[in-house]
Amino acid sequence: MHSLDQTPRVLVLLAAFNGMAFLPAQITSVLDQQAVAVQVVISIDRSCDGTEAWAEQLAQQNPRVSVLQRGQVFGGAAPNFFRLLRDVDMTRCDYVALADQDDLWHTDKLAHACQQLRFTGAAGYSGNVTAFWPGGKERLIDKAQPQQPWDFLFEGPGPGCTFVLAQPLALALQTWVRQQGQALQPVDFHDWLIYAWVRAQGYQWLIDAQPHLRYRQHAHNQLGANAGLRPLLHRAWQMGNGWWLGQASLIARLLQLHEHPFVAPWLQGQRGGLLQLAMRAGQCRRRQRDQLLFFLSCLWMVIFLPGRGRLPCALA
Repeated sequence: MHSLDQTPRVLVLLAAFNGMAFLPAQITSVLDQQAVAVQVVISIDRSCDGTEAWAEQLAQQNPRVSVLQRGQVFGGAAPNFFRLLRDVDMTRCDYVALADQDDLWHTDKLAHACQQLRFTGAAGYSGNVTAFWPGGKERLIDKAQPQQPWDFLFEGPGPGCTFVLAQPLALALQTWVRQQGQALQPVDFHDWLIYAWVRAQGYQWLIDAQPHLRYRQHAHNQLGANAGLRPLLHRAWQMGNGWWLGQASLIARLLQLHEHPFVAPWLQGQRGGLLQLAMRAGQCRRRQRDQLLFFLSCLWMVIFLPGRGRLPCALA
């Protein structure tokens, strides 16, 4: 790890797909970071808008940018980021950061995150963001509520585009990702899984209340800001129809927590286990509003489960 008088070396892993509408501005905001030495590695899901040619030309012009071999179809951000975590050389940096293709970083984003990691002793960092829309609307997305014993199985710590990992943690994560292979394919959100793995391994994670990123909202966001009634209802639907518990179950199994006394009773989606889970809602989500929604969703599944006491989704 670098000393206080050294400039932090940050390796930025950026996943892209048909990104020409916003990618150039985002890359500029990453390369303009102050008080850090930045290297950017881009992985591109096969695109049809010129993203690959543009990125390769940028890499030829700027030695701080490189592009992984193109042509693969990942079908989503999660497998694209898993590819980056698996394939990129992380041995010559102090920190590893994740980047989406459509945000705008404050010039002090990385320096601030590195400073917070260094002074708190945490190994992983995420932060609040300022969501913004084309019409000029802005809203703080606050994820910095106090962490709970089991929140990592049921939610992420904020957008993955805010993540910064100390190098020893990043290398340990890389080893684990390589070991999992195709087992990670069903995971919908890489940031949720990364946070869960970090917490399950006993590392300290910091969620920063200060926003240092403008989180662009547009029609093609894979997962946008949870702001307003419509996104809230959508997430309530995901929780009520079993998708959310299916992902939590998958993550618990990947982390070898399936036999833990907290996890085992609800892992198969049986009514008794879900009722126990409802009664421990305060340990499973950070925000009080979300704890209530969690409680009600568990009760909903207890009441409306189909026959044989199982959820209508794949939890195994």
